[in-house]
Amino acid sequence: MTAPTQDKQKEITFFDGHAAADDYDVFTPEGNARIVNAFVKLTALPRGARVIDLGCGSGTFTALLAQAGYDCVGVDISAKLLEVGRRKHPHIEFVAGDIEHLPFPAASFDGVLLSGVVHHFPDPSPCAAETFRLLRPDGRFLAFDPNRMNPFMWLYRDRASPFYSSVGVTENERPVLAREVRAVFARAGFTVSSHYLAGLAYRYVASRRAQLVLPIYNFIDSAIFGLPVMERLRPFVLTAGAKG
Repeated sequence: MTAPTQDKQKEITFFDGHAAADDYDVFTPEGNARIVNAFVKLTALPRGARVIDLGCGSGTFTALLAQAGYDCVGVDISAKLLEVGRRKHPHIEFVAGDIEHLPFPAASFDGVLLSGVVHHFPDPSPCAAETFRLLRPDGRFLAFDPNRMNPFMWLYRDRASPFYSSVGVTENERPVLAREVRAVFARAGFTVSSHYLAGLAYRYVASRRAQLVLPIYNFIDSAIFGLPVMERLRPFVLTAGAKG
């Protein structure tokens, strides 16, 4: 059976549409910082390491990685979002590209951040293989994606849910299960671990109705899912790996 593939044009059209607003930053600054702090902690890469931010959008995480001391390049499939990134962060290199077929030689980077992109691939195996190819020996990656085990992510973003909403997402997207993402990257050759993150407060969602209840979601996320007993139900899965 042929594996399902990502509709590239739908991704480009969707994200190009956000460039007109001169922004695509769904989390609060504190939430963005939590993701980059997790990258620093889980990869343990030293300052000066060469890092690529895949799915960088307008460069929010790329800029934070640069501030953390990394030598960064951002890659996205949306040329229009990259134009926004270049205006905002002229000191950073941005490259238009498809994550499954990247224009860099093998073993070019020490670290990879997969910025909320794994869940955009019906079959993330080519993405995992390309991540492995890009990394030098002992290189590290971190991916973050919505967790299907989180009740809010399942109810709002899983197509099996009676409350599923397609507003603000592409047809390619779906929440992930930690064990499935872990298995994909393990097959690509990585030593992999799963972690879970709460407290990524949203500042924006596309649905006006969802925007009204966003403060309630942000409160529950921080107060409830931050508890140790709720770890595997937290809204985001972090997949971390090392190339042997």
